[in-house]
Amino acid sequence: MIGIITHPIFLITVGILVGSGLLMWAISYLVASYCVYNCTLRRRSKDQWSREMPKDIDPEQKPMYEAGVRWSDENIGFKKDVHIVNKGLNLYGEYYDFGNERCVVILSGRTESLRYGYYFAIPYAKNGYNVLVLDPRGHGLSDGEFNTVGFEESGDAIAWVDFLKEEYNIHFVVFHGICIGAAAGMLAITSENAPESLKGIVTEGMFPNFGESMKNHLIEKKKPVFILYDLINMWMKHYTGHTMDRGPIDVIERLNAPLLMLHSREDLYSTPEFAEKLFELAGSEEKEIVWFEHGRHSMLRITDTERYDGAIENFLHRLDREIIAEKENQNVL
Repeated sequence: MIGIITHPIFLITVGILVGSGLLMWAISYLVASYCVYNCTLRRRSKDQWSREMPKDIDPEQKPMYEAGVRWSDENIGFKKDVHIVNKGLNLYGEYYDFGNERCVVILSGRTESLRYGYYFAIPYAKNGYNVLVLDPRGHGLSDGEFNTVGFEESGDAIAWVDFLKEEYNIHFVVFHGICIGAAAGMLAITSENAPESLKGIVTEGMFPNFGESMKNHLIEKKKPVFILYDLINMWMKHYTGHTMDRGPIDVIERLNAPLLMLHSREDLYSTPEFAEKLFELAGSEEKEIVWFEHGRHSMLRITDTERYDGAIENFLHRLDREIIAEKENQNVL
């Protein structure tokens, strides 16, 4: 028996079988990671992530979408279709001009076009803000193939703020970012070229970096995180030059503008532990985190509309007082 085990032909056969098994295992992981990346962060046609309500929309999201569309229909007379070009991409949005001096820019999350963004605009319109809702790159009518989890989107957000100043003389802008939109907003407001007209940011379901969110998605789907995540991130780096290992947590210490974080204790993707860490690290002197006991990721307003809208109203009022005090100090000087 020992002679058979040590026989060269036996050893070569075992080596071939083991090598073939490892090769097939590696190929299966490579293919799986490519499929996950393509389904999650790559737009393959204009029909994907369009402005139409998805046929497979989550039942909890459907009333949010419908309420937002009703709001848009009621305010259709204030709507202006808008367009910019940034880094060679045509980007589209809708500007609701209520004649106010302030404007909120709604930065939607992954798979969400401007029509989904209507819902989040409602409390701002009630509090005297014009509204700019956007098709992020790779969504709706906008160009783009890849979602870069906030990195390139942050430059687009800055370009839109500049557009508001140049075209509509808006010098007071607040970001409301949802998930990847929150990451884009945080990267924009902490960048060296952040516009002076950008006065504050509200985040909803903000993650520390998209890598942590992706890992939680894999765990939820009962997929292996080990190696698979690194391969997904490899595709991200290959196609976009960005990594999922970086995000808001790497820049939030530089934040010097007022911050309101809205977060659910039931969030499976941007976990409460990381939300607390982000809040602790935020460099802003004026910051608040409002917790919701219930509500899935970015589904907070639908669970407790009164508290959600009240938190935003209070933040906007504090922001007004801070800006007024700042102007008064400048006049004294």
